Amino acid sequence: MTIVWTVDAEKPRPEDLREAASLLAAGQLVAFPTETVYGLGANALSSAAIDRLYQAKGRPRANPLIVHVADLESAKTICSVWPDTAERLARAFWPGPLTLVLPHCGAIPSGVTAGGETVAIRVPGHPVALELLRLAGVPVAAPSANPSGGISPTLGEHVLEGLDGKIAGLVEAGPCSRGVESTVIDLSGTHPVLLRPGPLSPEEIAQVLGSDPEALLPSADKRKQGPEKSPGRMGRHYAPKAQVVCVQSEAEARACCAVWQQQGKRHAWLALQPGPGTILLPATPAEAMRSIYKVLHKIDKDLIGFLVVQLPNAEGRWLALRDRLLRASLND
Repeated sequence: MTIVWTVDAEKPRPEDLREAASLLAAGQLVAFPTETVYGLGANALSSAAIDRLYQAKGRPRANPLIVHVADLESAKTICSVWPDTAERLARAFWPGPLTLVLPHCGAIPSGVTAGGETVAIRVPGHPVALELLRLAGVPVAAPSANPSGGISPTLGEHVLEGLDGKIAGLVEAGPCSRGVESTVIDLSGTHPVLLRPGPLSPEEIAQVLGSDPEALLPSADKRKQGPEKSPGRMGRHYAPKAQVVCVQSEAEARACCAVWQQQGKRHAWLALQPGPGTILLPATPAEAMRSIYKVLHKIDKDLIGFLVVQLPNAEGRWLALRDRLLRASLND
């Protein structure tokens, strides 16, 4: 049975988190809230703990983990180099939804890095996560707290739906404010590269770096070189049980719904613009990201078998939502 500790999201008391922190440090698995999604935490210095994490999630070993630390100085101890680009981005966005990929110092087990020479690292922007990390006193590897490939959890109840009884504990502190996983920037090469879109747009990153947002996008010849450096890039992710079909236009969405209706299949239509029978997402990217996983969890609960999604444009903060929906529609 998974232990649940309910804490105040804004002002968590250390005494409410000490047991969870002790379990984490000892190598047990504890789920906890961040500003992005709930993470499944494991002591990043313990190979045994990392093994438990992969087993609990059913996660492919080739999919690396993000290491969470309490502050910038702790991040530097895990990396073998800390370039000026890392310093500028960390000072601009940490604590917050930004993950930096850098060469690691060798102390991190290969299970965390998928056998690669880099580590993905961030300082989360959530009071509960920060206090838990401070009390645990170890870097914590924490992918989303759900079975691999499924919908990420933004509420404690989502965590228990997939992992109750498989993990030692859950720190429950209400909904996550951002709602999708962090933006990941690779700083291990000759220039910064966006590996995973997230709440921070390419334009926001580029403004701090004084560069062109287009220069952050990976070139086709560099996307598949060596081990993966970031999670969220391997096959079907973030997916409900329903078959997801992504389209651009309202006409295409209507056509899908008409076919499913004729076949007697239970279906839904997810859109940013109101229409007959649509499930409407909020009109701003921040609100849409905050809502998307909650909506997909509700679609699962309603036993919807087929879902058509009108994609947002591939620009700015909409890029993250588009990425999650496209990956949810993949077949592998």
